[in-house]
Amino acid sequence: MRQPAFWNRHPSQPGVMARLLSPLGYLYGQATKRRISQAPDLVPEVPVVCIGNINIGGVGKTPTVVAIAELMSDRVVHVVSRGYGSSLTGPVRVDERTHSAAEVGDEPLLLSAFMPTWVSKKRELGVEAAISDGAELVLLDDGFQNPSVKKSLSFVVADAYRGFGNGRVIPAGPLREPVAEGMSRADAVIIIGDDTGQRRFDATWSSEVTVPRFKAELAPLETGMDWQGLRVVAFAGIGLPEKFFVTLKDLGAEIVSSHALDDHQALTDALLKRLEMEAQSLGAQLVTTEKDAVRLPPAFRAKVLAVPVRLKFSEPAAVKGLINSRL
Repeated sequence: MRQPAFWNRHPSQPGVMARLLSPLGYLYGQATKRRISQAPDLVPEVPVVCIGNINIGGVGKTPTVVAIAELMSDRVVHVVSRGYGSSLTGPVRVDERTHSAAEVGDEPLLLSAFMPTWVSKKRELGVEAAISDGAELVLLDDGFQNPSVKKSLSFVVADAYRGFGNGRVIPAGPLREPVAEGMSRADAVIIIGDDTGQRRFDATWSSEVTVPRFKAELAPLETGMDWQGLRVVAFAGIGLPEKFFVTLKDLGAEIVSSHALDDHQALTDALLKRLEMEAQSLGAQLVTTEKDAVRLPPAFRAKVLAVPVRLKFSEPAAVKGLINSRL
């Protein structure tokens, strides 16, 4: 989803549109609050850790799930996701060898390469299935505003540069609920970005974040690929595609053309053909994100390079300590 520019204005200067739409944002926030107040359908017998957000759109939850699973590798960790765009109701355990992104969603398909991952439209059924399959710890990929499963711990993930946008609720801003409401249920916030972004977040939001904060940064995985001077046509259908383009530049690639697609945008045959023809005409290599790569048709994947990234916590021991304190 492309976000209106006014959604990401500084909260002290939200603009006319944000003010006009604020009454609708208030109603949206109240509806979210009522939904959250419902009693859970499932109180699971194993710990459930939620990795969610209060922004709509991508903020880095998927790499955060992978990083937390690695931190907790001394337990049998399963992931449960609703599976955005999934055609399956579930619960179904994702098999990267047989399932497609259209069936289970791109994020679960990517996560299934790292750990057992379940897709379920009803999260409580997904959690029950994971527990029956031997999970000792369940990570909920998203679901912070979903009350169906009682959580042992909830992380809110935020992008350091965007923060919480203008601080307003949909449609006046990018939030699913007010920051104060989110903080009242969160156990910690994970802020993803470099040092400049972290300082920017602190300057704007430090007074609003009333729970512990953990800093983290996304970095390309070392694969031995030499990107220096490589001419590329880059495309990305993630929450913040601009971050992917910056990563490519930092690796030394020469971006001759870039395409910021909507998050989860369908990679149609027509779109891929246009990208392929453009790359050929420019004498460039097609490049995309790891998440987008899993959505490519098998016959097209060999034509595209993917850039895997991993999330690194500044204080991994502190993050693990907080999780262990709730288990």
